[in-house]
Amino acid sequence: MKVIVDNKIPFIKEAIEMIADEVIYVPGKDFTASLVKDADALIIRTRTHCNRELLEGSRVRFIATATIGFDHIDTEYCHQAGIVWKNAPGCNSASVAQYLQSTLLLTELLKGKKLSEMAIGIVGVGNVGSKVAEVARELGMRVLLNDLPREDEEGSAGFSSLQFLAEKCDVLTFHVPLYKEGKYKTLHLADQSFFRSLKRSPIIINTSRGEVIETNALLEALENGLISDAVIDVWENEPDINLTLLNKVFIGTPHIAGYSADGKANATRMSLDSLCQHFDIQADYRIVPPEPENPMITATTETEAYLQMYDPRRDSEALKQHPELFEKLRGDYPLRREKTAFRVVIS
Repeated sequence: MKVIVDNKIPFIKEAIEMIADEVIYVPGKDFTASLVKDADALIIRTRTHCNRELLEGSRVRFIATATIGFDHIDTEYCHQAGIVWKNAPGCNSASVAQYLQSTLLLTELLKGKKLSEMAIGIVGVGNVGSKVAEVARELGMRVLLNDLPREDEEGSAGFSSLQFLAEKCDVLTFHVPLYKEGKYKTLHLADQSFFRSLKRSPIIINTSRGEVIETNALLEALENGLISDAVIDVWENEPDINLTLLNKVFIGTPHIAGYSADGKANATRMSLDSLCQHFDIQADYRIVPPEPENPMITATTETEAYLQMYDPRRDSEALKQHPELFEKLRGDYPLRREKTAFRVVIS
């Protein structure tokens, strides 16, 4: 079996070489039709667009993407061509929740806002949004939830309309998939009319997909005070992001909210598991992230401890200083560990 693997997927080399006869590692943007022509399977990330142009006439019968999102896969074409694809739902949900926790703590620390007096609206309450809700409740925030697919399936109890969130929330955070059309369309979900409907000048956070928020509308909202601040990890037109927006946001990072070592290990494991299941292969592999450099944290407050584990200002400063290095900052990201990897002493 021949497998082509995105060379930025961590912890995969030893395991995949136990499974496949031939493995080729290439950057995600360098997958070409000629390269994949005689491959049996691909293991990719979001930078590889799996569509007719790439796949037609190839031997590929299976694609695993080591990501939650799958809008880079032409699922309709794959279905027509008999190509099975799998994503990794929930793989980095705890990592994104860590990013949100640190961001919210910085908001309290630097912006003079008390989280316990704030309401947060979570748009999209799947694997990621549910963990973000847990974090927000632990921080003492009032939590409002919006998720149209879940509301249609489960009933309206516990869910609120997007308009209600726009009226009541001090923070709005987006955790939806990118759907470009249909009943649950999320493309430019936050557009000019959305921002003009806001009542409380909230902080906007986006860690889902850049296209969920219309860039020019977000800029206008920042400039006109319709929102008080923004935290943006995902951008329209990555890696050619809007530099004016980057310089205006509180925190701006290169699509790394889900890039903890733990989340990456989960994604790699899920991709390999689905590959083995599809091809009926038995393999004994372990995917374990490395220990943190300093597993013992001593701090005077819990906020200080959490920011020692992960402070998004470092990633934001790196991107703002060198936006032209977006892909490098993302591709060579020094994988961070989540809180379960640390021992904390509050003194």
